[in-house]
Amino acid sequence: MNNRIQPWYRLMALGIGSMVFAVLAPTVVQAADPPTVQSLSETTTKLQISIDTTWVLLSGFLVFFMQTGFAMLEAGLLRQRSVVNALLENFINAAVTILTWWAIGFGIAFGTSFGGLFGIDTFFLSQLPAADGSYPLGAPGSTAAINTYTLFFFQFAFAATATTITTGSMAGRTDFIGDLIYSAIMGGISYPIVVHWAWNANGWLTKLYYHDFAGSSVVHTVGGWTALIGAYLLGPRPGRPPWGTLPPAHNLGLATLGTMILWFGWYGFNPGSTLSTANPGLMGLVTINTTLAASTAALATIVFQYIRTGKWDLVYCLNGSLAGLVGITAPCAFVAPWAAVLIGLTGGILVVLGIDFIESVHIDDPVGAFSVHGINGMMGTLSIGLFGQAELTLNKKAGLFLGGGFDLLAIQLLGLVAIAIFTIGFAFLMYGGLKAMGRLRVNPQADGIGIDIYQHGASLWPDVYAITEAEKKATQTSEINTFEKE
Repeated sequence: MNNRIQPWYRLMALGIGSMVFAVLAPTVVQAADPPTVQSLSETTTKLQISIDTTWVLLSGFLVFFMQTGFAMLEAGLLRQRSVVNALLENFINAAVTILTWWAIGFGIAFGTSFGGLFGIDTFFLSQLPAADGSYPLGAPGSTAAINTYTLFFFQFAFAATATTITTGSMAGRTDFIGDLIYSAIMGGISYPIVVHWAWNANGWLTKLYYHDFAGSSVVHTVGGWTALIGAYLLGPRPGRPPWGTLPPAHNLGLATLGTMILWFGWYGFNPGSTLSTANPGLMGLVTINTTLAASTAALATIVFQYIRTGKWDLVYCLNGSLAGLVGITAPCAFVAPWAAVLIGLTGGILVVLGIDFIESVHIDDPVGAFSVHGINGMMGTLSIGLFGQAELTLNKKAGLFLGGGFDLLAIQLLGLVAIAIFTIGFAFLMYGGLKAMGRLRVNPQADGIGIDIYQHGASLWPDVYAITEAEKKATQTSEINTFEKE
């Protein structure tokens, strides 16, 4: 009997509670402070900052994932005997770069400006949370409405990209300790200085309205020129074919996977550089321009190479898509989609001619890093001066081909020349110093047994390319001799 009545008691209690809530709820609501225009504005601002922070962090994760793309691309395009070395260099690059970027790089890039040349504070992420637990926004040289740590991470991912470009061009013959040293110097000094010029709110190029939305010059041209100087001073890999004939890639599957990862990561690179979701139209334009340029470049390269050789070349097609991505990185927010197609078309052809030129001057660039990043980084930067839309550019001036005259093109050319001269000079000093220290090129014995076995005692495919006991002994003996000399 009691079990039958008990459910009715529950229903009665629920009904009584509902009546009490109905009576008292208006009083509770009236007791709360009514919203004001100021409170609504503050809430909207906080919500916008939260959304923007999430967007920038997700974009930064995509850019960081590009490290995987570079590693797979290089591993696929290199010969088997140097793949372990390339994988380790790409992996450790991020670990080295974030430490120097944290210590001095971020401060040089976005700290308080000294004459528009470099930052003088914000080293070691010196802005700590306030006493109330809040976090500072941006940095002295940034107007982005996101917290300092989010901005730091996003920009670190860019710094890691710039430094890892060099590993492909210098693959197969660079001393591992030398790689660690130049990665640290580049991530802490040379790259941040260029960032300060072009992206710090008080940088000298920024004040001239120099345009580089996501880094065709700041990231890719810097990385490309640094890589080229390193490859030139290193000399060619041992046993490579005659000049004009590229060594065969060891695994095109890995190269293709790496390129697709890089393309995917570019959607963090370019759209993420909005640093805000406040302008959805701009985000859409950047995304569409990025995709159009990459696709057009891939098609242009594969068709151009087919006309030259009668073969549909996968490697050139992959590098073509990357050339288009590099080319559109600076102008993606400043040009219309039709211009993105022309930029991609130009980049797809330039990468082929660039590889031919580098081979003709006898510089061994295993992955075509300078042709992809250096040449097309410069092309993309200059394209703003040709195709820039007045309603999209920072100074509301159009490019040369849209009736704007030479003003915008002249600024782009000035900035590009300054960046190239500084980067080339710095690279010669950096690599020259390593060469004098005996830390640029690996010991000549590695040329005979392979850099993987010599420096790492490992083989990517030990069941195919095994390490013999003689090679192990030679490696151990060489390491002992090197230690005694030091």
